[in-house]
Amino acid sequence: MVMPELPSMPTLLGKAAFKSGTYEIGDALPGLSTQVNDLIINAQHLAAYKKLCGFNAQGDLPATYLHMLAFPLFLQILTQQDFPIKAMGQVHLRNQISVLESFDIQRPLSMTAAVGGSILTSRGLEWDIDVSAAIDNQTVWMSNSTFLHRCKTDVKQKRRAVISREGEPQNWAIGADIGRRYARVSGDYNPIHLSDITAKLFGFKQAIAHGMWSKARCLAALEDELPDAGYSVDVNFHRPLFLPSGVLFYTKQLVGKKRFSLYNEKGDQAHLDGLIS
Repeated sequence: MVMPELPSMPTLLGKAAFKSGTYEIGDALPGLSTQVNDLIINAQHLAAYKKLCGFNAQGDLPATYLHMLAFPLFLQILTQQDFPIKAMGQVHLRNQISVLESFDIQRPLSMTAAVGGSILTSRGLEWDIDVSAAIDNQTVWMSNSTFLHRCKTDVKQKRRAVISREGEPQNWAIGADIGRRYARVSGDYNPIHLSDITAKLFGFKQAIAHGMWSKARCLAALEDELPDAGYSVDVNFHRPLFLPSGVLFYTKQLVGKKRFSLYNEKGDQAHLDGLIS
């Protein structure tokens, strides 16, 4: 699979594997950013992504595609020597994507990724990476991702909101190879997604699905209900989706919004919940 013109993934992944962290409580994160210009979306790559995630081959550009495309920019920031957090082991907690304008995918894009805000919580440091895509200096798409760097803090634990199942679920079977297949398209070869053997090296009992593949799969199921532009999709990631797995996909229509969630086969553990508005 030929990737669009972005920084070299093998080089970045090699740096990420050995990048250590120097972060201490109270440290401010540097305002690092990186950018790529004149990026042309590869039609073959886009088609492979759509097929993998369940989108209609003739449909609009998936909201999640540009986030996946920006992954090398994430790694460029994480592997900078003056970024104090280690590259491996960050937990993806939340992702918000805003589709601002529809556009001709044959036009060149500029994409920028930058370190955003951060806050200490009971679990550690939550920190953001913000990504935007623009055509002719007009922003057409934005993404905000929140990660958790686990460390001891004095912040008291807050009670978490209860995630409820709503509506009649769809039953999906997620294959054992979805992590490897997504890695081939996205370039995200994090070992926790590739096999049970490599996942166990990082404390997981089995390989787990990429969170952004799970979000994309949910959006693909709702593709016919999405407008061309002018909407946002917020997702909270909860428990890992071990591979292979059966899952339950729930949706509920609200006033001007659509709520969705993904649960394990028993329906007692949420993998993610989301809101389209």
